[in-house]
Amino acid sequence: MTTVNKLSKLIACALAIPLAINTAKAQTTTVDSTLVNRIAILEQQVADQKPGESHFMVAGLTTFGYVRNKTTFIAPGAPGQSVKTNSFGDADHYELSPMLMWNHGNKFLVEFEPSFDGNTIGVNWANISYFAAPGLIIHGGYFVAPFGIYNKRLAAGWIDKLAGDPNGFDLPGTDFGIGLSGGLPVGDMKWGYDVSLTNGLQLLPDGELQNAGIVDNNKGKMVSGRFSLLPFSNSCLEIGVSGLYSTAGDVGSNFTSANVKMFAADINFVKTFKPFLINVKGQYNRIMVNKQTYVSQADTTLSYSFDNKTSASFAQISVRPIGIDNKLLKNFEVAYRYSNYTTPQSSIWGQNLDEHDFGLDYWITWRTVLKFTYAHSHALSTANEAAGGVPGVTNVNSMYLQFSIEF
Repeated sequence: MTTVNKLSKLIACALAIPLAINTAKAQTTTVDSTLVNRIAILEQQVADQKPGESHFMVAGLTTFGYVRNKTTFIAPGAPGQSVKTNSFGDADHYELSPMLMWNHGNKFLVEFEPSFDGNTIGVNWANISYFAAPGLIIHGGYFVAPFGIYNKRLAAGWIDKLAGDPNGFDLPGTDFGIGLSGGLPVGDMKWGYDVSLTNGLQLLPDGELQNAGIVDNNKGKMVSGRFSLLPFSNSCLEIGVSGLYSTAGDVGSNFTSANVKMFAADINFVKTFKPFLINVKGQYNRIMVNKQTYVSQADTTLSYSFDNKTSASFAQISVRPIGIDNKLLKNFEVAYRYSNYTTPQSSIWGQNLDEHDFGLDYWITWRTVLKFTYAHSHALSTANEAAGGVPGVTNVNSMYLQFSIEF
């Protein structure tokens, strides 16, 4: 029985109490004090539980599929060696991630997203947001750092048009900190911002980067942000720029002076040119670590240095004939993506990688999709052999059959 029904019945009961009426005049009605107190408590409960102010909801996504790879490595002056694998899902292409959301009043939103990737249970998102004013949201917790559009808006299995992720877009990733986000109209245009202060990145002994985690590795922090402009009133085009600065060296290590600068530019265009829906997306990243001296993992007496700059980019287009009358064909979508990932020459992980991805998707509903993707990548090693790098060429051919659903 709801609180409102209880209150109605108790009030009706009180009104139905017999009145002691004298034949000359009516006497004063007396109501049991226990009943009065109970009605007062229920009235307060009704006042506190206003519809729409507190709400709990579960959303999320799941991705499952079949993955087949053929990797061929060709060392200088040697024949190619191939390795074939196939499996139903792996850590990169299988995920179950329910998003738990609690709306507390009209000012606070709590979000928590655990994730199971087939091996471990982790957390993708754990964040509290405060809607301070129109165009201003203040939040804190564990969230995807604002940088570009791929990680925060496109990586989910049912959103991405292709089964795999482009190489080189894992940084800056998810981090612990606080942030501000929002946006406002400017005439017919719109602009948006998303900035954060988080623990930051950590420089590894070979010059690569990773997230520092919940316990920062130094006294510095990472500042990152993305600013976007939607120049048309129908919001079909969005242009974004991002920047990031982070201290990266461990306290007391040889990298105490290390810092990282990152820049990005992105574009998102979605528009219908009857009968086709055209979807174009792209992003370019640049990572720069200041000059450091590294120690060879193959020979600890050998130290070396290199220009630690990395670039990553992708350009993607998809076409769907949503305006045709055929109910079957209008649910198909074709997609293509080119990506490049160039890591520092003369590092032990230096390479120049190009990848082409071709996809055919069938949309069962607007948030349920079956995807077939073929991918071919070609990577030329530019690694420092003396420091332990491996020269050669690596070709990878992959096929994915993937089912994704948002719930």
